[in-house]
Amino acid sequence: MKKQYYTKTNRVFTPLRKYGWMFTVLVAIGGQWEPKLGLLVVLIMVGLMITSFFSGRYWCGNICPHGSLFDSLIMPISKNKKIPKIFKSKYFIISFLIFFMWNFTRKILNIVPSWGTYDYLDKLGSIFSNTYLMVLIVGGLFAIFINPRTWCQFCPMGSMQKISYLTGEKLGVTKKINKKVTIESKDKCISCGKCEKVCPFQLKPYLEFNANNQFDDINCIKCSTCVVNCPVRILSMEAERSSNYCKFIEQ
Repeated sequence: MKKQYYTKTNRVFTPLRKYGWMFTVLVAIGGQWEPKLGLLVVLIMVGLMITSFFSGRYWCGNICPHGSLFDSLIMPISKNKKIPKIFKSKYFIISFLIFFMWNFTRKILNIVPSWGTYDYLDKLGSIFSNTYLMVLIVGGLFAIFINPRTWCQFCPMGSMQKISYLTGEKLGVTKKINKKVTIESKDKCISCGKCEKVCPFQLKPYLEFNANNQFDDINCIKCSTCVVNCPVRILSMEAERSSNYCKFIEQ
């Protein structure tokens, strides 16, 4: 039997990451009976956009209720296969974001005529709760039969976080707050690939550390799974370093 390359390991290091999935179930399932529960998703959207402006996809790896569902509940039964390249393709990600936004906007415009009526908030909440239910079902199936974080590769909210982060980076507001996977020294790395094997997004930190010994991939969700599982304990989460860091160290 072919040995599984990707490894299942604990990704749940806080109560929020362990029990956050309850919010998903509350909104997705409970929202079918009480649609106004869907309005709670607005808080989620505001939260992820604010955090991503400063810290990239930190929300995905540490706060996201769906991420909690995938990592805490579904990972034990997941096939944990390699995530298909098509789901990581920029064309697929952009196309899905456009489709999602078009479909979501269409639904919002359809309920505009009921603005000011008693049913408006129920209709608005229903849009959000049904969207959450869709992610629960589709993302859940992907999580079981492919990999827990398959949906996250092209999640519209993840794409919006990347746009928000790039904006914050251009404005220079990420420097002091944003933390990245950092290696103590590239020379100490034994190239075992463990960081890739346990990474929820199947990224390859050990092959892609920059000149400042930091992992720059915009898709990193800063979950610290690689840090915890590094066999030689040379990884950590540290603030973004300036381009002059290595020159300073050498001096």
